[in-house]
Amino acid sequence: MNTKCKEFVEYIVNSAPQHNKQAVEDDVCAHFHLTLDRKVYHNEYFAVRFSYSKSASDTVSNTVLSLSALEKYDKIPFFVVLVRKSSTNLILLANTTFLKKISHSSQELSMTNIRGSFNGSDIMRDFNHRKNAPENFDYLFAVHQGMDWEDNLFRLVEASSSIKPVNQKFEPTEAERTNIFASINRACSFVKSDNFRILEDDLNERCNKCKREILVASHIENTNIRGRHIESLITSNDIERQHIISNLHNLEAALPSYDTKNGLGDYYREFDNGNTYTDIKTKIVYLNSNPKAYNIDKFLQKMAGSKSVFLFFFIGIDGSSNFKTLLCSVYHGKLIDNTVLQFHWAGRNTRGVAQFNGAAIDEMLKDESFVNEIDVTKSEAFLNKLLNR
Repeated sequence: MNTKCKEFVEYIVNSAPQHNKQAVEDDVCAHFHLTLDRKVYHNEYFAVRFSYSKSASDTVSNTVLSLSALEKYDKIPFFVVLVRKSSTNLILLANTTFLKKISHSSQELSMTNIRGSFNGSDIMRDFNHRKNAPENFDYLFAVHQGMDWEDNLFRLVEASSSIKPVNQKFEPTEAERTNIFASINRACSFVKSDNFRILEDDLNERCNKCKREILVASHIENTNIRGRHIESLITSNDIERQHIISNLHNLEAALPSYDTKNGLGDYYREFDNGNTYTDIKTKIVYLNSNPKAYNIDKFLQKMAGSKSVFLFFFIGIDGSSNFKTLLCSVYHGKLIDNTVLQFHWAGRNTRGVAQFNGAAIDEMLKDESFVNEIDVTKSEAFLNKLLNR
């Protein structure tokens, strides 16, 4: 989380008024220059909803907010502060990743109709065996940043209603299963070929064309905007890139609104020995983050093609603006070892999503003698784990 969030959390825990909801709201709003938008106080760094309880319980039973209102703030830390008459203030992280379901008026909730509200009791108190508490907020928000709004919405639709979700688990045919496992050998062959170097040079050249702008973008606090901005700078053609650069003052308007036509990765390029899908991940090495790797069903579906090769292009930027890039196969041993599969979090009809341990990416970027090492046996076991989910 950004420093302003950390200051806010520390203030709520140690310095803010207690026991009186209005007094807490007034004090915190003045201290952090917050704007009131209906029931939500916010600035550009975080948003917060205050609630009240006469008891000392940590249960927030009343309605907190509508899902449609939360969508507006879901890209920044969204907190719920429970002001308790008989105890100290309680603070929870309540972004969509940490909601179990939508409780009220959710009968018409669907992927295209955002309806319903959540109660305090719908906020998870434990996630990945970590308590939803200030000492874990850095880790928890890093996990949330790796999730998409659509991923969370899909899960909440399924958990909150009897509506059959649009997305379904990919069930490969025998021929497709053969192609999926053959993707390991395709990857081994591709990373040793001249075409790997051609792709790597292509991506690095695209980075060099806008290196200054990438460094500027690396200071954007909002991870989602920062990532989309850098991906767009790299993958756009020269005219589109110039438009983005010329509109740095209005990032949201400058960014193209699109979903990758291939459903996997940000940059697609065909070679005689593989159709490559490359996902671009920017890693600010001094910040804690666990980026989303891929949707597991989309990954398997794409690897079921006879020529598909999936790679990650990591861009590492340190505190001194030193710039390092790395093109890496999805089957690299260290990536597999540091892939967290969010099965429990996913909907019943999907295999969920994969996330990377950000610290492992930092280590790979620092490795001056990095080699794309692929352990076939480990990769096969990993694919079996995905397929058998």
